[in-house]
Amino acid sequence: MSLAPKAAWKRELAALTRLAIPVVLSELGWMAQGVVDTIMVGRLGPAAIGAVALGNAIFYTPSLFGIGLLLGLDTLVAQAYGRKDYDDCHRWLAQGIYLAMIVTPPLMVLVFAASFGFSPFGINASVAVPAAAYTRVLIWSLLPLLIYAACRRYLQGVGQVSVITATYVLANLLNWAGNWLLITGHWGFPAMGVRGSALSTVVARISMALALLGFAWRYERSRGHPLFAHWAAPKFAQLRHLVRLGLPAAGQIIMEVGAWNTATLSAGWLTPIALATHQIALNYASITYMVPLGVSAAAAVSVGHAVGAGDLPRARRAGWLSLCLGTGFMILAGIVLLVIPRPLIELFTHDPEVLAVGPSLLGIAAAFQIFDGIQTVATGSLRGLGETRTPMVANFIGYWILGLPLGFVLCFVFRWGIYGTWIGLTLALVIISIILLRRWYLDSARVSAA
Repeated sequence: MSLAPKAAWKRELAALTRLAIPVVLSELGWMAQGVVDTIMVGRLGPAAIGAVALGNAIFYTPSLFGIGLLLGLDTLVAQAYGRKDYDDCHRWLAQGIYLAMIVTPPLMVLVFAASFGFSPFGINASVAVPAAAYTRVLIWSLLPLLIYAACRRYLQGVGQVSVITATYVLANLLNWAGNWLLITGHWGFPAMGVRGSALSTVVARISMALALLGFAWRYERSRGHPLFAHWAAPKFAQLRHLVRLGLPAAGQIIMEVGAWNTATLSAGWLTPIALATHQIALNYASITYMVPLGVSAAAAVSVGHAVGAGDLPRARRAGWLSLCLGTGFMILAGIVLLVIPRPLIELFTHDPEVLAVGPSLLGIAAAFQIFDGIQTVATGSLRGLGETRTPMVANFIGYWILGLPLGFVLCFVFRWGIYGTWIGLTLALVIISIILLRRWYLDSARVSAA
């Protein structure tokens, strides 16, 4: 890396920043939907916060599996764009939408069936009933969410990222308004409680899918290739290739999100206070995670563009610069969580029991920020190279072999409660970050030398 001209690093940093900032804002917009829902239902009490937490935990694991299947578009569209094969970019968008339509029905059935499992799983009844109602409304947002995801990956791959940010801003305003109208009832709308929050999210996600389809159509028309006039038919070979790249990425997401959702479910075995505190701390950890996640997506695109163009040293520079940006932010985020935990918690609730538990939990979150940043950005950089298997293996080892078992032992055997669970998850992030950073170092050096 030291042999690269300083000017090349500066150009790469400027290009990466232009790409990363809108993508980061989009990731924060995605997270904001869940945060808005949690804050808006917070006035209904800790049980409502817990219900939204559990409903999202059940919904997001299958839905993020579907989104993960589409992550192969990062590699395929970005590399096609890098070699200036713009029609191939368009064809991959079509296959991505076909794949979204194929996987949606079985995932909806899975989420619907899971919504009946809260009470049998031992979740407190005051949380289980509204959580089930919330989940059964939320499942109708799955297809628009996956269509949105396919369009987003396409637009990112061709460098059209600002429209994604604009879409999320409008969608979050719509979600906030819907929550205000439907949770407690305003302007003649019924007071639907947590179901109103879920319905508002469904409407917002439909608007997101339609908006990004419209932006993709406008972009294709601007280059003389109308989107629907040249829409590609389903191609089994391309769908299979997309799945071959996306399936390990989906597996990695399931390993990661499934681990945190399992922690959320286990918190439901404790008390509503422990579950509400866990959800608030998780919201903050998720907010900070959105920044390296956005940088990770930018890294996948930047590395993919460079690989497609045959500029392999630039691919390596893009990956290392992305790692510096993502981890640098997470160091700052950890300091904030450590210094002002109580005011952060009070944005959600003033419940004295939650305020007693929450600061220590945010302290644990502060400790793992840098490792979360490293593993997230390294995953995106590797995806730009077409490597999606190692992150899946690393997450399996880190979370399911080491982190979660340790966390459950500390929580339930040593009776450290929710703190024990989070300590185990912290260990998992340390292990995963070490594995992925080493893999990026080796793969990028090999590619750059080729």
